[in-house]
Amino acid sequence: QVQLVESGGGLVQAGGSLRLSCAASGTIFSINAMGWYRQAPGKQRELVATIITSSSTNYADSVKGRFTISRDGAKNTVYLQMNSLKPGDTGVYYCNANVRSSVWAPIRGSDYWGQGTQVTVSS
Repeated sequence: QVQLVESGGGLVQAGGSLRLSCAASGTIFSINAMGWYRQAPGKQRELVATIITSSSTNYADSVKGRFTISRDGAKNTVYLQMNSLKPGDTGVYYCNANVRSSVWAPIRGSDYWGQGTQVTVSS
């Protein structure tokens, strides 16, 4: 099994910054990709950003130029630096990891989710 533990959420004023962290632990052979998703009240969960390598990242249009995703492979950790935050960024942010548990596991891996961390941006 794999556990994902997020940290770094909180309350910030519009225009401010926050940095989220997510550390993966457990039975890990390799991590194919990691990412962040968010869910605002009354809305579906949506992709924020994903990363395979530092040169292979993907962002939602709404956060491009403001958010930066990065990954520390040695620590099995993914980060999300969020700048110029807006009230529309408010929500619960979930970490996701696609993990291979062993060399014999399917290459496509299995998806795991963290518990979520609340981000609230006040106007």
